Amino acid sequence: WPNMANQAVAIVPFTHVYRKDVLALSLRAWTPVFEKLEPAVQPYVYKAFYPNGWQERQLGEIGSILDQGADDVCVALVDNKVAGWIGIRIHRDDSMGEIYILAVDPHYQKCGVGSALMDHAFHHIKAAGMAMVMVETGDDVGHAPSRAAYESKGFTRWPVARYFRPL
Repeated sequence: WPNMANQAVAIVPFTHVYRKDVLALSLRAWTPVFEKLEPAVQPYVYKAFYPNGWQERQLGEIGSILDQGADDVCVALVDNKVAGWIGIRIHRDDSMGEIYILAVDPHYQKCGVGSALMDHAFHHIKAAGMAMVMVETGDDVGHAPSRAAYESKGFTRWPVARYFRPL
């Protein structure tokens, strides 16, 4: 892990200068997640969601977020290198902010980058007058580190069940 003792995490607004780095780090961050997800779910569901592979779908969805944006998309920089990024949405009807997407480069995981991004989100959402913040993640083994990170920041799980069956 990098020694971040003397390195500050700077949270800056996303610009297209960071696009290539954000896309690349997202694939690096989610490779171990999807490697564990695929064997954990029904093959017909995985194939339906990712007919051309998870990378293609993720790049398309990330590109859409970066191009059209959430309410706030920011990048975490460490020594002027992209270490992570976050997308935030505001749901005024529910008085809720949402951490819509969050990725930290594996090189910077467990070094405070994700925490700094979430703290930024909390501030942004509170400043927008919202009463709560929500984040979603998978319940599979590949998403266990994400769940641990969210729980360490005070999130509590909402009971949800999603079911699939083939036709």
